[in-house]
Amino acid sequence: MRLDLTKRSDYAIRAMLELTKAGDGLLSSRKIAKEMKIPPRFLPQIMGDLTRAGLVDAHPGRAGGYRLAQPASTITLLTVIEAVEGDPHRQICVMRGTPCAVDGECGVHDVFYAAESAILEKLNGATLQGIIDAFVAKQAAAAPAGAATAAPAGASA
Repeated sequence: MRLDLTKRSDYAIRAMLELTKAGDGLLSSRKIAKEMKIPPRFLPQIMGDLTRAGLVDAHPGRAGGYRLAQPASTITLLTVIEAVEGDPHRQICVMRGTPCAVDGECGVHDVFYAAESAILEKLNGATLQGIIDAFVAKQAAAAPAGAATAAPAGASA
């Protein structure tokens, strides 16, 4: 079984992680796209969604860019996904391809509902800052003694 993000969620998470690494500094969409290997034509739409959700502040103009609107320690992966995808709760039955409520719940409804709830709970517990901190710690643990411990530019957690 595979659990895949949509490209939209993938790009949004990568952009938010890059903004987390930048701290309070402004990053242009061009820099975010380059560092996180996001196609530049998609980024303005995604950043617009993140701005409308109150997760990102946009500063227009030549010296403008984006920065997090909230502390990275309070922004969860679920919040980012919801900002670009909407409600992540499954609306379609995994067995029938239609809503379960049409003619009652299918036989696997409870199992898949519990699995979905567990995934959403995990995503809601994972903050951007926690992800960056864990990635940096993992890199430091894997690095030979005396090597730099900072995450490389464009590294995705």
